Amino acid sequence: MSALSHSHLNSSTLVLTGIPGLEDYSLWLSIPFSSIYAMVFLGNCMILHVIRTEPSLHQLMFYFLAMLASTDLLDFCIAQSYFIHGLSFMESSVLLAMAFDQYIAICNPLRYSSIITNDKIMKIGVAISCRSSLLIPPVIIRLKFLKYCRPHILSHSFCLHQDLIRMACSDIRFNSIYALVLVITNLLLDAVLILISYIMILHTVLAIASQEERMKSLQTCVSHICAVLVFYIPIIGLTMVHRFGKHLSPLVHVLMGNIYILFPPLMNPIIYSIKTHQIRRRVQRLFSLKGT
Repeated sequence: MSALSHSHLNSSTLVLTGIPGLEDYSLWLSIPFSSIYAMVFLGNCMILHVIRTEPSLHQLMFYFLAMLASTDLLDFCIAQSYFIHGLSFMESSVLLAMAFDQYIAICNPLRYSSIITNDKIMKIGVAISCRSSLLIPPVIIRLKFLKYCRPHILSHSFCLHQDLIRMACSDIRFNSIYALVLVITNLLLDAVLILISYIMILHTVLAIASQEERMKSLQTCVSHICAVLVFYIPIIGLTMVHRFGKHLSPLVHVLMGNIYILFPPLMNPIIYSIKTHQIRRRVQRLFSLKGT
């Protein structure tokens, strides 16, 4: 529950929804959820530690992976909403930058070092940070000035912008239109550009004569494709539930919300630890040192 005037969000009370029908088992349910949060924290910290301490991983793709792990490490409701949406936009931007890196590495390998310079890496990092942190505040700050007269019960165990504006009786056209534009120009555009980059990568790979080389090139993309699916599928699912699932059980809303929050940061360290041999080797060495 989050302490947030009767008509404004900042001093009324919002009720965060747990799993409906299982209130008597909240203590037991806290165990798996706490375990997942611990795994998310430890897994992403491990990826950050491995990339920081292994000189061979000081490359663009692994810098982006470190940014991805950082965005997955998550109180007031509006602040929480800002960080949830801001970090989602950052994760989408990082996945797009990783797709660009894959495209250059496979389609222009001889020019890779001249295109991907340290200066370019810094500019891309700054652009990603600015894009995710500066575009969100207008729609989030606007929440502070709306009047809320509907029941202050959120459909999730955390605060989302689309949940908060449902409780408002003020004019929410700005929030609705701005949020839609943000989704189209960020998440949707990123997804389209990632798809285009992989179409071009596939076209280049299929032109390679050797089947072994084709498979080797495609193998380098597997972990990134998995990360893209792990990020976008929960977002699409949650969007569909919010848009068309008003008749669905509250349990569906809660489960989709928790999948959206927990699934990507839980799976990303696993995907990159398994599918990226440099990280896998370094993680194995890390655990073997601890075991001796």
